[in-house]
Amino acid sequence: MTDFELPTLASVEAAAALISPVLTPTAQICWPLLSARAGTEVWVKHENHNPTGAFKVRGGLTYMADLKARAPETTGVIAATRGNHGQSIAHAARRYGMTATIVVPRGNSKEKNAATMAYGADLVEYGADFQEALEHAVALGETRKLHAVPSFDMGLVRGVATYALEMLRSISDLDTVYVPIGLGSGIAGMIAMRDALGLATKVVGVVAEGAAGYALSFAAGRPVPTNQAMTVADGLAVRTPHAQAVEIVCKGADRIVTVSDAEIRAAMTHYYTDTHNLAEGAGAAGLAALLQEKRSMAGKKVGVVLTGGNVDLPVYTGIVGAQA
Repeated sequence: MTDFELPTLASVEAAAALISPVLTPTAQICWPLLSARAGTEVWVKHENHNPTGAFKVRGGLTYMADLKARAPETTGVIAATRGNHGQSIAHAARRYGMTATIVVPRGNSKEKNAATMAYGADLVEYGADFQEALEHAVALGETRKLHAVPSFDMGLVRGVATYALEMLRSISDLDTVYVPIGLGSGIAGMIAMRDALGLATKVVGVVAEGAAGYALSFAAGRPVPTNQAMTVADGLAVRTPHAQAVEIVCKGADRIVTVSDAEIRAAMTHYYTDTHNLAEGAGAAGLAALLQEKRSMAGKKVGVVLTGGNVDLPVYTGIVGAQA
């Protein structure tokens, strides 16, 4: 049973005004080479151009502003992440005068870890994957009396949805838009703004084969966790779907496309060769899904969300070099 409401158009417009001093709207560009490769008109939403290199920064800023307003006594926060959410929270916490403790799984991206610490965060490595890091963050937050920032929350979605508002207002006649799914704030924001603007655009979620929880959940109509989440796209490596996110996706998404790591690697390379943009694995997943569905999407006006460009250099050069 729904016990929440998606962000309204007015609330997302207010969020856009709030974050405007920190970041400018990102571009949506139709790249000729990419469109030729996909066999249709493709518009890329460049969330890789944000200050932290990913869309998550939008939600961190709105969440932290709300927290400061409702609980001004809060001095420190804690969050679990594979990288982009942690950078977002560390960035926003510093802006609002709070400390940030960020928990990442062991073996996490070294460059994402370094960027997170550069924003002043205390980095804690714990667990084999995101779920174990999340559970540790909750426990550690209670011990240290820190406010635990969730990875999916309507306060985050309200800020994240500003990217979707920018895109849909700029290109109002999109037939379909492909959105990668980690825990779901990105696709929830897109669905909310599609509905708020009264558009017929189909929203398609994208997951990795090795982290198919949201595809399984969409098929079942309820959250379906998996035993592991192994993929080159660390931003998609979630094994326990969020119940609210699953409800939103089941009601508002047209379908979920599952892509392989090989397809993700190829899409990362295509972003470089066709647009000279750096895409991390999760950021390239939307393009990978479009290329998988190339035949059925021919002749349609399509959007893909390049959610982020934060990938370690050895990983990226290994992928692009192998594809060359």
